[in-house]
Amino acid sequence: MCEQWHIFTRLMSYTGAYKKQFGGALVAAALLAGMNVALPQILQYFMDHFLTNKSATVNILLGFGALYALGTLLKAFFQFFQTFLFAMGSERGLEDVRRELFAKLHTLGMRYFDQTPAGSIVSRVTNDTMTLADFWNVILSVIVGLFSVVSSFVIMFNMNGKISLLVLAFLPVLLIVIWYYSQYSSKVYRHMREKLSELNTKLNESIEGIGIIQQFRQEARISREFEATNNDYLDTRKAMIRTNSLLLSPIINLLYALALVAVLYAFGLQSQITFVEAGVVYAFTTYVANFFNPMTNMMDSLSSLQDGIVAGSRIFHILDDTEYAPAQNPGASKTITTGKIEFKHVSFAYDGVHEILHDISFVANPGETVALVGHTGSGKSSIINVMMRFYEFGTGEILIDDVDIREYSMTDLRQKLGLVLQDSFMFYGDISSNIRLFNENITDEQIHAAAKFVQADRFIDKLPKTYHARVLEGGAQFSSGERQLISFARTVVTDPKILVLDEATANIDTETESVIQEGLRRIRQGRTTIAIAHRLSTIKDANLILVLDAGKIIERGTHEELLAKQGRYYDMYRLQNGDAVTD
Repeated sequence: MCEQWHIFTRLMSYTGAYKKQFGGALVAAALLAGMNVALPQILQYFMDHFLTNKSATVNILLGFGALYALGTLLKAFFQFFQTFLFAMGSERGLEDVRRELFAKLHTLGMRYFDQTPAGSIVSRVTNDTMTLADFWNVILSVIVGLFSVVSSFVIMFNMNGKISLLVLAFLPVLLIVIWYYSQYSSKVYRHMREKLSELNTKLNESIEGIGIIQQFRQEARISREFEATNNDYLDTRKAMIRTNSLLLSPIINLLYALALVAVLYAFGLQSQITFVEAGVVYAFTTYVANFFNPMTNMMDSLSSLQDGIVAGSRIFHILDDTEYAPAQNPGASKTITTGKIEFKHVSFAYDGVHEILHDISFVANPGETVALVGHTGSGKSSIINVMMRFYEFGTGEILIDDVDIREYSMTDLRQKLGLVLQDSFMFYGDISSNIRLFNENITDEQIHAAAKFVQADRFIDKLPKTYHARVLEGGAQFSSGERQLISFARTVVTDPKILVLDEATANIDTETESVIQEGLRRIRQGRTTIAIAHRLSTIKDANLILVLDAGKIIERGTHEELLAKQGRYYDMYRLQNGDAVTD
């Protein structure tokens, strides 16, 4: 219960920025409660003073009719502003939560995304945040309900104190039901949210892997797995429906019926002793309805309230996550000038326990190319990951221009380090925006020059809209080689001081690779380059080649030096060239 209260208060803190909207809604709710009290009073007065003694004239009928109609219009007016203002405040609060959550995701380190399925993250940013709008509307429902309950009871007590206490006697039973519901439903809703995340994860995985699924004829298996997950989610929904069906409206309606019977019975007993006016009975029973009806709405809203608490818990789990991206030192303001890179006895573990890199040391002088080669899992990409500050390394030092890498601002690192990955991701938009990456400081002339530099202009100029040709999600309409050329242009246009190539030519066909090799040589001129390569023929001209195995450097030297050693590099090169070792 303490945890739920903490989540509740934290969610409510997001409404502080919109006090005017929520305050206006509360004023309208109070006025609405006043109208709900006044309307039965109008009819009571009419019944007891004019209807029972048959003294109502046409003018009196029209007058009371107009008065009641005016009250009803005012009630509708207050109800509109109450709903509108609260909804606007809720939507803006929801927008703030979603914006904060999205911003938080971009501060988390790569390790978080390695451990968390993408579908689960999407579910929290979309489904869970959307639930908060219903959550805040529940708060409105509760406040309006409290206004109605309190005002109705006060009027009933003024009309007949003893009989009003009969109605109040049902309140403890209602509170017990609310307490039990909150305890039980929290488990149901938490389980339901978890199953919804699993459903989104399975859906996301199926969409992203649709090509492989169809290629290997896995449709039936994927459908069965999705059906199983969907059925699990359906079971949690059924449990929620059973809980709500039993503990919400039926309980309130039962208590209302019992209270109404008790009130009418009490008035019946009183009528045997003294005269009871019909208007009083009518008004009192109306107030009994006004006392219990908001409780019905509040109980119905408890499901959304509990759902919102669970959703809030899942959202705050991300907002409170401390798996941040590696941080630079306070006041880091150094600027990369020459691009010298040095690793000094660097070790690294993704999980903080099992080391992937062991005592890595090497130097890449300005303008030199250092190539990393080795079998899958040897640690090549891990070296790139710690140098790009995607992960925090363990022991040792990484220096750029003889300065600790943590002394540079993250902005300077991202500007001066250009990374080209094996799989080039294209954003929805056009080619120009994918090269510019929404950096408005980059001109169209620079984009064209970068594309020409890597010879991407050869295929771009043939497109109907050239640089404004539409790019679908992931760049599906382009070949892997064309996507990679765009990625090269994206990197070149920022003019980085250090170039990082993570198997950048692995997905490019031989013809395309021959086209861009000259471009790569030009790109590397005046830049320090760290290149991971499987095709050893592409790094023959590297100033230094590091051969890695199990996170350790087992050989180092130039292409000719390593061949002369006839070690691991020699075997790899001979294997790729059909046992024929040539210079």
